[in-house]
Amino acid sequence: MNPEVLRDAIGYWEPRRLWYDAALVALTVAWVVGTWPHFRPTLTVASLAKMSVLAALANLCYSAAYLVDLAISERMAWRKRRWILWSVGTLFALAVACYWIADEIYPAVAAH
Repeated sequence: MNPEVLRDAIGYWEPRRLWYDAALVALTVAWVVGTWPHFRPTLTVASLAKMSVLAALANLCYSAAYLVDLAISERMAWRKRRWILWSVGTLFALAVACYWIADEIYPAVAAH
C-alpha cells in the first residue's frame, strides 16, 4: 500500500470522526433529555460503562470507511465523492443508534 494514499485517507477521515461522534452524542442527549423522567433512575456508573463500550464500537464501525476508501482510493474521482460515504455512514449510524435506544434501551428504562 502506498503510504501517501494512507496519509490522505487519514487526513480525510479523522477530522470527520469528530463530527460523526458529535452527531451520535447529540442524538443520545436528545433521547435522554426528551425522556428524562424515565432515564433518570438508570443513569448509573454501570450504565455509563456500557455507553462507553457502545461509543467504542461506534468508532470501530466508523473505521470501516477506511476499507472502502483504501480499496478505491486510486481513482481521483472517488476522492471528490468521499463525502457521500461519510454522509451515508453517519446517517446509518444514527439510524442504528435510534433503533438501539428505542428498542433495546428505552423499553427497559420505561419499565422502571
